Amino acid sequence: MISQLSWKVGGQQGEGIESTGEIFSIALNRLGYYLYGYRHFSSRIKGGHTNNKIRVSTTQVRSIADDLDILVAFDQETIDFNFHELRQGGIVIADAKFNPTIPDESRATLYAVPFTDIATELGTALMKNMVAVGASSAVLGLDISVYEGVVQEIFGRKGEQVVAKNMEAIRAGAQFMREQLGDNIQLMQLDKADGKKRMFMIGNDAIALGALAGGARFMAAYPITPASEIMEYLIKKLPQFGGTVIQTEDEIAACTMAIGANYAGVRTLTASAGPGLSLMMEAIGLAGITETPIVIVDTQRGGPSTGLPTKQEQSDLMAMIYGTHGEIPKVVMAPSTVQEAFYDMVEAFNIAEEYQCPVIVLTDLQLSLGKQTVEPLEYDKIEIRRGKLVTGELPEIPDKGCFKRYEVTEDGVSPRVLPGMKNGIHHVTGVEHDETGRPSEVAANRIAQMDKRLRKLKHIQFPTPVHKHVKHEEADLLIVGFNSTRGAIEEAMERLERDGIKVNHAHVRLIHPFPTEEMLPLVQSAKKVVVVENNATGQLANILKMNVGHAEKVFNVLKYDGNPFLPHEVYTKCKELF
Repeated sequence: MISQLSWKVGGQQGEGIESTGEIFSIALNRLGYYLYGYRHFSSRIKGGHTNNKIRVSTTQVRSIADDLDILVAFDQETIDFNFHELRQGGIVIADAKFNPTIPDESRATLYAVPFTDIATELGTALMKNMVAVGASSAVLGLDISVYEGVVQEIFGRKGEQVVAKNMEAIRAGAQFMREQLGDNIQLMQLDKADGKKRMFMIGNDAIALGALAGGARFMAAYPITPASEIMEYLIKKLPQFGGTVIQTEDEIAACTMAIGANYAGVRTLTASAGPGLSLMMEAIGLAGITETPIVIVDTQRGGPSTGLPTKQEQSDLMAMIYGTHGEIPKVVMAPSTVQEAFYDMVEAFNIAEEYQCPVIVLTDLQLSLGKQTVEPLEYDKIEIRRGKLVTGELPEIPDKGCFKRYEVTEDGVSPRVLPGMKNGIHHVTGVEHDETGRPSEVAANRIAQMDKRLRKLKHIQFPTPVHKHVKHEEADLLIVGFNSTRGAIEEAMERLERDGIKVNHAHVRLIHPFPTEEMLPLVQSAKKVVVVENNATGQLANILKMNVGHAEKVFNVLKYDGNPFLPHEVYTKCKELF
């Protein structure tokens, strides 16, 4: 019996690879196992190699596994592309139809299972992925009955006969595999899970659910990988709460429409990826100077331009902080887990309204599309804060006067009213303006308004700006990261500790304004600092140096080939420093 393993299914895009992994993992989730899944897919709609790697454990996991225990292959390319990941003693379960071969029989055992033939005999070759699920379950020692509820939910709308046939395919695959395993039937059987109910969701779903729980009732967006699932989720859910989603003609329209809705008092978001955020930059500047709340999600992917639209990267940091022309206050947040993505979205709407500025929630493809086990969410923790939004009666203003919407205040935040409020009339313009919103180019006014807006950043309150894993008052090494690198860093940290290296870990969750007070003592108390990030220029490391200093002890661990970090990669690079 084993407590953890890594399973991968691969084949051509469009032949059911995603659904194979989905059915397999949902069933394991319902048994109480912790899961972490990551899909490798091409930017084509159909064709090209794709795979889904799922880590299964009796304890919490937050990263892809270094190696692979079981590879399920629907074509030879899957074996050729992924065989190197298999650990010694691994298993390849391949469709016998393509006469599979493996490059090293001493490393792994090949089991040729007639996925297609079994499925065809049962009615249609399309069920070959169900045969593969059954074969995998036999290796893990799983009771086939665990799939009944999952198959019913997925195929029930097609009729009971379809449900029955798919279950029959799973049973047939399991039976064939048990016969093939023979005396090795307990080779990779999993320890029993705790049976507790937990959610299993991608980061984009958590972001969408967090927006809904945080009071958002409108989304304007244009589809783009890897952000589209946020819009797709809310298209289904928002109407149930009196809200709606509009698919705009482009990202410029999406951002400006979201600004208009927020100005009207509706909590509104938009979501995109790097290319879309580039188009939004002028509008984000408009939100900054008009002090209109807006929440924008940036799901980072490989760039520049179209770049690697379906691959992992973390190269938008500098653009999100400094991308707009001119200087405006903005907040850039970076959740590191699916659970944090949910709670951070709620907080993003609160901060946007409290400080009347753009808030960018920064994720990456691994976090946005990777699927993780999530503990039950605590909805009673949700708090809606609307800042200085005036809801009562306003005092009368002098004849021909206007409400001081941009009043200079000590904390930089002015009173805000909704359109149509009696005595709340004011100007709104993208040019510099006075306290009532009237255009003004007076030097003293410009300084007063600019200082007022930027003062907001000094008062930003964020619950946990840095996730700290501090084990030592004085560390040999401090590892710093953001977004989805957290799991790989945590595992590397454990291995380095076993080697006798004292390691602390800081995961930055508030990118801007940078949490200097929290980071400075951690950097000062470490002999060396390693910043782990998926980009080529060390953007987070440069931000750290700008805000904290100690550049002489900061080292980069960079990866920008489109793939996420594996724990051993972080471990190896850190170990090289000692």
